Amino acid sequence: MALTLASLIENGIPLSLACGAVGLVFALWLIKSLLSISSGTEKMQFIANAIEQGAKAYLGRQLVSISGIGVLIAAVLFWKKDAPTAIGFVVGAVCSLAAGFIGMRIAVKANVRTAEGARTSAKKALQAAFSGGAVTGLLVVALALLSTGGFYLAVAQCQPDKAVGSLIGLALGASLISVFARLGGGIYTKAADVGADLVGKVEQGLDEDDPRNPATIADNVGDNVGDCAGMAADVFETYAVSLIGAVLVGALTAATGATTAAVAYPFVLGGAAIIASIIGVIFVNMTKLKPAAALMGGVLVSSILSAAAFYPITTTMFPAGLAMKEGAALTTNGIFLASIVGLLMTGVAVMITNYYTSTEYGPVRKIAKASETGHATNIIAGLAIGQQATAPMVLCIGAAIWGSFEFAGLYGIAVAVMAMLSMAGIIISLDAFGPITDNAGGIAVMSGLPPEVRKTTDELDAVGNTMKAVTKGYAIASAGLAAVVLFGSYFVDLRHHLETGLASVAPAGLAAAKAKIADTLGFSLNDPKVMIGLFIGGLLPYLFSAFSMSAVGRAAGAVVTEVRRQLGLKPGILTGTDTPDYSTCVDIVTKAALKEMIIPALLPLATVIAVAALPDGAKILGGVLVGSIVTGLFMGIAMTSSGGAWDNAKKYIEDGHHGGKHSEAHKAAVTGDTVGDPYKDTSGPAINPMIKVVNIVAILIIPIFF
Repeated sequence: MALTLASLIENGIPLSLACGAVGLVFALWLIKSLLSISSGTEKMQFIANAIEQGAKAYLGRQLVSISGIGVLIAAVLFWKKDAPTAIGFVVGAVCSLAAGFIGMRIAVKANVRTAEGARTSAKKALQAAFSGGAVTGLLVVALALLSTGGFYLAVAQCQPDKAVGSLIGLALGASLISVFARLGGGIYTKAADVGADLVGKVEQGLDEDDPRNPATIADNVGDNVGDCAGMAADVFETYAVSLIGAVLVGALTAATGATTAAVAYPFVLGGAAIIASIIGVIFVNMTKLKPAAALMGGVLVSSILSAAAFYPITTTMFPAGLAMKEGAALTTNGIFLASIVGLLMTGVAVMITNYYTSTEYGPVRKIAKASETGHATNIIAGLAIGQQATAPMVLCIGAAIWGSFEFAGLYGIAVAVMAMLSMAGIIISLDAFGPITDNAGGIAVMSGLPPEVRKTTDELDAVGNTMKAVTKGYAIASAGLAAVVLFGSYFVDLRHHLETGLASVAPAGLAAAKAKIADTLGFSLNDPKVMIGLFIGGLLPYLFSAFSMSAVGRAAGAVVTEVRRQLGLKPGILTGTDTPDYSTCVDIVTKAALKEMIIPALLPLATVIAVAALPDGAKILGGVLVGSIVTGLFMGIAMTSSGGAWDNAKKYIEDGHHGGKHSEAHKAAVTGDTVGDPYKDTSGPAINPMIKVVNIVAILIIPIFF
């Protein structure tokens, strides 16, 4: 049957869900192909199983730890809001947890097969690692699209007036679990990594993943619970919240009669991009380009195909533009150009972060050079690179906000964000590629494979480090844009709520009530209450990062003490006559991660509620939202860029530059890497969902407090 305007608008969301289902089917086919690869020798399988069991045990204990908090919040939402919002919270939380578990399970199956592939050729290792990453990327994005769209359609059938509003509950569930997953997994992986490096590399001169290091298994488990499970939950949350933000803006700003198309459009963009991402994955697996070029080529192919698909979708759904409740109608070309801004911003974020974190360019090599003169100069250079990296990224984000707003107003910014996040399937395939190759290298060393195998995995790991940094830059850039949309949603929703209350105001007090609303919605910088809100919001990312960085430091210190204790108690560990006790280090970081993640994860939620309870809380809260976006964006970019650059500066030296392994420059680079670890894998990426939790909770509590 021919595709008509009416059928696409009416069936836009079901059509996007069908595309999501195609993504799931392709991911399952990739899993089948991946599992058909040999899992290597018995020793390789034993090590991979130990890593998998440690990761599963941690995620199980994490689930128990946060379930009570989740149940309490769901009950409060049911009491203070309504049943659909509470159910949405549960759906978002469960799917975010499922995304994390999926990410971990796929990674532990792919890492040993990547190591086995490296025994044959670099190409086979690349295919195994990227296929594992692609499974995570496609499954998580498809899950986000299917859960959000399916929940929206289900509520629309039962309670149409609650369909859009209840999505905020889903967004909160996804975001809150994502903060827990990012924090808990980040604390776990970096405490183990820092502890293993400080004693193993600096004090004892051991190589990466040397089986004589008692923290080695904990380090490899951490890659899976932090970089894989935490990242997958983060991606699910980012995609779902961006989609919900676009739907909310469309529903609140489009004119009556035009909301169906405005709400369906973001879903259709996401569905089309999943198909484009599948083609990009096929390109990477078939091309003969070098690893870095192949991965970037896959992103380029997916982006071009998405842009080609977005134009007919836009012209079909908005043949005469989009009528708005206020102001002139949006033009068809304006809406399409806003989507192109989002795709361009994806490429810009990737290129900027790649420049500042790849071994091929000046910033990383400057840090490596600075390592020759000591630990302090390495740290100084790394901090400077991270702070410098904020300039081009923030300027481009500003240009993207300006351009998309000029093309199609607030809805245009929402469309740009959704277009940017629609590429998450292929982008996150790159992210998951990193920890898979890292674990593959660990398995190669611990199982005693030939040095040339580790050389292959190290080369892929260096590319993977850059890819992880690139995707974190992409995530924080998209979070900045998404937060702007959510702040716009807060403003529009607050205005709608306050104006609705005018119906109950007596005629004599109507003028005063309208003046009060205008004052509340002004958010003027001349108002000290707004300035106070800006300061509180600006403080949040700093305080949040302080908690998480301190948590990593304390846990890493405990690991260092334990590794030193074991090596001192059993000198035979270093000579190979004694076996390290790996389980003690695993237990230390597991307990630390579960204990330390609670306070920082609940900090943004508690802050928003506390501010909302103040006199003129709505006005102060507006300042809080803006302040958290601004400082959070700068901190997230600086931390992820510094961390990625420090990590690859170490890799660059290990490749034989500036003295090579075990040189004084190498020791300084290891110190920089250990500082950068919690920067890039704990605090930096966790700021992304934290910003959105602040904005989502603010929207959610409008009818409760105001």
